Amino acid sequence: MAEVNESPLVLKDEKKPKIKMERKEGEPTAAFKGASWAALTAGVSAYLIGLFNAGMELNEKGYYFAVLVFGLYAAVSLQKAVRDKEEDIPVSGIYYGLSWFAVIIAISLMAIGLYNAGSIILSEKGFYGMSFVLSLFAAITIQKNIRDTQMAKDRD
Repeated sequence: MAEVNESPLVLKDEKKPKIKMERKEGEPTAAFKGASWAALTAGVSAYLIGLFNAGMELNEKGYYFAVLVFGLYAAVSLQKAVRDKEEDIPVSGIYYGLSWFAVIIAISLMAIGLYNAGSIILSEKGFYGMSFVLSLFAAITIQKNIRDTQMAKDRD
């Protein structure tokens, strides 16, 4: 009988040493922070490049730019207000309500503007809508990451 040699690629019971990353409990990983910043950069860059290259009137470009800036601010403000409320940090009812109202208005302004834009083809409308939503989501995530990192540092 012939002996069967095991492949040199098959490792028996060998354990590779794990690299220990220093991370405080509750702090987001570097990969998650990087992915959040990459998403924000991709969303805002795509939106602004599309806006720059669009064949719209300057006032229409200004409208879409203002809606993006307003939406980003409103989303971060809402995330902070919700988080503060969850952590029993005092948040006035008016600020909390205005934060929700601002996000709803920003999304509504974008939707209404795209719906009524006759000079933009449907694929461009989808492009602006998706890059807008990606940007808002990424801004919320970055605000959460910053807050979680600060909380982890404060625990020390």
